Amino acid sequence: MRKYTPKDNVQGKSYYTDRFWVAPRVPRMEVEEDSHFAAVLKALGRKAKESYVEIGTLVVHIDAKKVLEIIGILKEKCGYTQCSEQSAVDYLAQDGEFELFYQLLNITEAKRVRVVCRIKKGEAIESITPLFKSANFAEREMFDMFGIYVNNHPFLKRILMPDDWEGHPLLKTYPLHGDEFASWYEVDKIFGKEYRDVIGPENRDPSRIDRYDTKRFSRVGYEVPFGADISEGEKENPIEYSETILVDYTKDSGKQLDERR
Repeated sequence: MRKYTPKDNVQGKSYYTDRFWVAPRVPRMEVEEDSHFAAVLKALGRKAKESYVEIGTLVVHIDAKKVLEIIGILKEKCGYTQCSEQSAVDYLAQDGEFELFYQLLNITEAKRVRVVCRIKKGEAIESITPLFKSANFAEREMFDMFGIYVNNHPFLKRILMPDDWEGHPLLKTYPLHGDEFASWYEVDKIFGKEYRDVIGPENRDPSRIDRYDTKRFSRVGYEVPFGADISEGEKENPIEYSETILVDYTKDSGKQLDERR
């Protein structure tokens, strides 16, 4: 019987992996006593479920329901006055959850704290825009790319994809080159669905080039009229350079000084 391969993650995977190779993991260090991070953990108290230091950054795991309260403590009592990054990671296929993280910066002490929490699919997270206005766009992007709803956000709508887009591109179940909806989106918007048979689906593979497709691709120096048949070959066209803008560096027409002026 053929071995069953799970298809939860449809995004690209390597064709070959060494079964004896173990991915290196960033070492986790304990928080030193009487250090800046120790004072941060003291201010958080029992609200921190797990904590450790990775590459000089304090990582704190918390309950997602207390995210606004805990980040407020870090800002008001611990000096973390800047939220430099906020996003999520899709662990739905593995754990059935999203992992959300908030990267905070203490400019005075030059210290960083990463707040991590987890929510299940369909659950919402509280907005931190009352504390950091910079979280406005980050939370909109998280909603756009992962479909994670943010409660009490001032203007929660898509920020990168069109408002009528279907799906969330950073989910691991979303194909790298888009799904069926994505392949017809621009054709339907610009020309209409009645032109699908005439134009065809959008090529969303940036590395794919069809030399004989003279409607969407032309070879530099071998340009032909739109839709021409080049099955018998193309005629070479000399490349012309503008004398005022572009320079043909392949020509030996420059002057060389014998000595510097």
